[in-house]
Amino acid sequence: MGAFLFIINDASYGSERAYNALRLAGSLSARKQAQVRVYLQSDAVSCARAGQLVPTGHYNLELVLAKILRKGEVALCGDGMDARGMREVELVAGARRAAPGELADWAMEAEKVLIF
Repeated sequence: MGAFLFIINDASYGSERAYNALRLAGSLSARKQAQVRVYLQSDAVSCARAGQLVPTGHYNLELVLAKILRKGEVALCGDGMDARGMREVELVAGARRAAPGELADWAMEAEKVLIF
């Protein structure tokens, strides 16, 4: 089994870095033997905001996160959320605020850590 941790720092839109990271995480989470965890920090916390209105034909990160959350975990940095005025009630269903030290725990448990 592969245990993957994705640490994403970039904002949800503007570049495609967060989207590409989440696409890979989604593809891996569809594999039976993969454990996928996604940690959103800094500007990346905006990726997990529910109800995003995106232009037709543009990628929707809420849908990508929903795919990951069927089998994996998504946590957000509490400091990043606070700095951007985000509350847990605004998050995509299944995503949650991380407890202090959780990123360190996940990094210790992961076989592979991918940072975007």
